Amino acid sequence: MTRHETSLSYAARIERVLSHIADHLDDRLDLDDLAAIACFSPFHFHRIFVAVTGETVAEAVRRLRLHRAAVELNRSRRPMSRIAAQAGYGSVAAFTRAFSTAHGTPPATYRRLGQDLRPAPPKAGMKTMTHSPALRTSVSYDVAIEDFPRLKLATLPHVGDYQKIGTAFERLSNWAGARGMIGADTRTIGIYYDDPSAKALGELRSEAGLTLPDGTAIEADMQWRFVGGGPVAKLIHKGPYADLDVAYAYLYHVWLPQAGRQPGEAPCFEEYLNNPRLLPPSEWLTAVHLPLA
Repeated sequence: MTRHETSLSYAARIERVLSHIADHLDDRLDLDDLAAIACFSPFHFHRIFVAVTGETVAEAVRRLRLHRAAVELNRSRRPMSRIAAQAGYGSVAAFTRAFSTAHGTPPATYRRLGQDLRPAPPKAGMKTMTHSPALRTSVSYDVAIEDFPRLKLATLPHVGDYQKIGTAFERLSNWAGARGMIGADTRTIGIYYDDPSAKALGELRSEAGLTLPDGTAIEADMQWRFVGGGPVAKLIHKGPYADLDVAYAYLYHVWLPQAGRQPGEAPCFEEYLNNPRLLPPSEWLTAVHLPLA
């Protein structure tokens, strides 16, 4: 097997492990079991995992569990003790320390601010599709109108909760990285087709995308897509991906009516401006783009 073939094989095997971790965050994730999934010797598996992903298994599990916890804090009223236990912490105090380090704020504060910033729920008897609620607390983003260049992306489809599209990005990035296609100019973009308030989470359609060199032969379940090529409203969101619905609420409920612009025919897309594996969620930067007519 050549060095290139070995790299491709390693990426595919680690990809299986990452998918298993994402699907079994509530299970005991034993290194020997993960090594078996990757078909590596347990003596060497973890070093290979770190070499391919840039993080340890424990760091990957912690990152994914804390992301899920942030989503739970925003979406539910579940007791903090249950969220802490599901994230793998034996006490609320330990969970609070870990969450505060990652997200820059304690989970109780994060939940309170998140609930305050999000759109108020529709009143009884009012249809969600026709309701355009105001943000509960004043929140503001700087929005710029700019021409976005037409980009060609290799994409991997994802159906389901937008907050779980990370699995598709992990797979796409590992696939491209093993082929030496990711460089300083590579752009990471997600395309989002549906309004989460109008469809069940399991029906939401999205795609994880990367800009890849011309002539790249992609896999059968991947697709070529184009984004941009016209005016967009753009804002930069700093913070966890779990909070991006606040940015969308601002764009649609505040900025769009005030700007007097009409949305275009293309779906919204996001560009991820830094690496979530290297920085805490409080430092993640996402450019949200709303195509305009």
